[in-house]
Amino acid sequence: MSGGHDLLIAGGGPAGLATALHAVRAGLDVVVAEPRRAPVDKACGEGLMPGAVRALGALGLQVPGLPIGGIRYVQGSRRVQAAFRHGPGLGARRTGLHGALHQAVVDAGVPVLPLRVGEVRQDDTGVTVPGAGLRARWLVAADGLHSPLRRFLGLEVRSGTAPRYGLRRHYAVPPWSSYVEVHWGPYGEAYVTPLGPALVGVALLTARRAPFGTQLTAFPELAARLPGEAAVTAVRGAGPLRQRSRTRCHGRVLLVGDAAGYIDALTGEGISLALTGARALVDNLRRGTPGRYEADWHRATRRHRFLTELLTGARRQPALASRITPTAARLPRLFAAAVNALA
Repeated sequence: MSGGHDLLIAGGGPAGLATALHAVRAGLDVVVAEPRRAPVDKACGEGLMPGAVRALGALGLQVPGLPIGGIRYVQGSRRVQAAFRHGPGLGARRTGLHGALHQAVVDAGVPVLPLRVGEVRQDDTGVTVPGAGLRARWLVAADGLHSPLRRFLGLEVRSGTAPRYGLRRHYAVPPWSSYVEVHWGPYGEAYVTPLGPALVGVALLTARRAPFGTQLTAFPELAARLPGEAAVTAVRGAGPLRQRSRTRCHGRVLLVGDAAGYIDALTGEGISLALTGARALVDNLRRGTPGRYEADWHRATRRHRFLTELLTGARRQPALASRITPTAARLPRLFAAAVNALA
């Protein structure tokens, strides 16, 4: 059994790979367990906020895509937009993002083992994966929205709200804006992200259970721009989106990314939070203060959690949901401040 690893990372998505890069640069001996072949795709909005772009740049990564200038809300005839004040975001295919992170990890000499970690045993000095011959001083659970390790450790917290789901598809049409458009409909939101000279991604967030095409009809202006024959990828789904964990620190297991808890994709900050969490986790291991990671995670995500809860709470109230974009249009400075607080 291997006993030399400082860090075993269960999950090779963006959160796990970013954790691996920070860890190996901090001088830690790292191994990643990920059963899926790279690059891994996922249903997501594919719009990286400026904070995520800066974090990827700090890791020395260049991800292919189109610059994003800001966020635009659309609700009927109402429109309001806010430009990013501190650098652009990036519209990037999930496969391009994952491929860049994965290659950087491989180039750094970190082994990526084709293993799925579903259970562990831990003691005072480390964590063991039964039957896999793996042991490390610390285990990072970066195994996604429906984290098997979070469930195995008994950290799941049930949500009392109606579940929301995400659906994503790509269309071979030229982007009509350099902004991410958020279309507010009667049952949910549609996110349009420019990804290439002739490619946009459309992500639908909703509590309504219906096929993508049916959901799209709730946005007639948008649907008119997206003829069926222009669809170039199959529909991918994800959810339920809201996932909660009792803690981010459980003995020698630390949770990061979606596994650490997730509210909703409405504010588009999933990758930013994953990258921020990865750095905070490794910084605390490097300093010998793993117990501080929980407080650092709460502090780093507080603004995001507040604004996301505020918006999703309004979305659940029909009378309030219909006023979101009109209110933002009447208060453009407040809208711009909220967008840039998240960015």
